[in-house]
Amino acid sequence: MSDIEIGRAKRARRAYAFDDIAIVPNRRTRDPQDVSVSWSIDAYQFKIPFLAAPMDSVVSPATAIRMGELGGLGVLDLEGLWTRYDDPQPLLDEIRSLPADQANQRMQAIYSEPIKPELVTARLAEIRASGVTVAGALSPQRTQELYETVVAAGVDLFVIRGTTVSAEHVSKNQEPLNLKKFIYELDVPVIVGGASGYTPALHLMRTGAAGVLVGFGGGAASTTRASLGIHAPMATAVADVAGARRDYMDESGGRYVHVIADGGLGTSGDIAKAFSVGADAVMLGSTLARATEAPGGGYHWGTEAHHSELPRGNRVEVGSLAPLEQILYGPSTVADGTVNLVGALRRSMATTGYSDLKEFQRVDVVIAPYTK
Repeated sequence: MSDIEIGRAKRARRAYAFDDIAIVPNRRTRDPQDVSVSWSIDAYQFKIPFLAAPMDSVVSPATAIRMGELGGLGVLDLEGLWTRYDDPQPLLDEIRSLPADQANQRMQAIYSEPIKPELVTARLAEIRASGVTVAGALSPQRTQELYETVVAAGVDLFVIRGTTVSAEHVSKNQEPLNLKKFIYELDVPVIVGGASGYTPALHLMRTGAAGVLVGFGGGAASTTRASLGIHAPMATAVADVAGARRDYMDESGGRYVHVIADGGLGTSGDIAKAFSVGADAVMLGSTLARATEAPGGGYHWGTEAHHSELPRGNRVEVGSLAPLEQILYGPSTVADGTVNLVGALRRSMATTGYSDLKEFQRVDVVIAPYTK
């Protein structure tokens, strides 16, 4: 891909967001009911390729259970309110009611409460008792401190999730997490990210990760682009990481690492496009924060919104649209791609003639910038 000259001293590569591309139908179509959207990672099988993002506005133990019952995977934030407070409901109610100009400051205070290992154990045990697959997430900074507690609690899938995660973190102040050694010694599959390019993703795959999260500041609650000047247009990011997956398969003799798009997925059309450029699954935040069961109660925020030193995210109002089951499976009464996410994915695959997600990764796409 040729570079574009920004000025005499700098060249840059053109990158594309999901709004910049479109899926192109082929000669064949199918019945949507003949299309499979199932997904598996390691030994775990899922009816749908959707992960609920580890954010307090999206996943509580109850919604993680419900997500599992509906065929997906709910990932609990093990650094959130559920592991800091015995009863986080009053805090959730307060966060929803805060004036916009006070939200970040008050959230910093609320999230300064220490994480309690016994609550990590209790919350994961609650999810496990329901019989669904158990997944919990920690940031790289907290992983070494709490992973033994998490594994002892019986987690099935371990997620290491940050704004950006590298296989080689350099620090003069503390011993960094050695991802390769950590994953090798762990007895459970690890999903790690975010990564937003070919090289960092390839290095993460070499650590032994079962899946790589793709994204950087692309969510509805993130203002990382304004604060840090960093942003990853998601169509290009997912395609780059899918390229790393292909090359790593050759390098490793056939080991397949799952690519999970994480960010910029506001509508069912965005979700379909993520699969079209190489994703195996998607991690959803704002789209599921609109469920009536979501703990955010119509509001959505991520860890960036309450960072102790540099908040670079906002609490945003997304509204409460419908129960989680209806958001996933319909029926929909709106035409904006926010309800019946599974049905829309099935129809996109059927309209282009593909029977499963692996095949759908080969669909033709075109550059078609969307202008409102």
